[in-house]
Amino acid sequence: MTLEVSTPALLFPAISLLFLSFTNRFLHLSALIRQLHQDWLEEGDALLRAQIDNLRRRLTLIRAMQLLGAFSLLLCVVSMVAVIATLQIIAIPSFTAALLLMGGSLACLCYEVWISGGALRILLNAVEEKR
Repeated sequence: MTLEVSTPALLFPAISLLFLSFTNRFLHLSALIRQLHQDWLEEGDALLRAQIDNLRRRLTLIRAMQLLGAFSLLLCVVSMVAVIATLQIIAIPSFTAALLLMGGSLACLCYEVWISGGALRILLNAVEEKR
């Protein structure tokens, strides 16, 4: 199997869009965590503590998504340079690793989306308990 320089280049637009999405999620969570922290300092409510714990897990996942995506992009660049240098023995494994890292980043995204509903479930459960 031979790899052409255009093949690893196909991941660049996807990685750029994912980084934009990851960064937006990170910024949104950061603002939310700051607000919840302030509310928790004022009230000390256990409900707020549960939400903060949920956000802590989500923040960890977003950092993992960004890190895996960055390594994926780096390996795409390595793969493209190796293709240009006609080093297929380096190009193919680095592109394969880039794909696996991108898959890991997407798996983290799926899990983060899944647990993002956790904060809403916490609020819904609190409403049900007050009935």
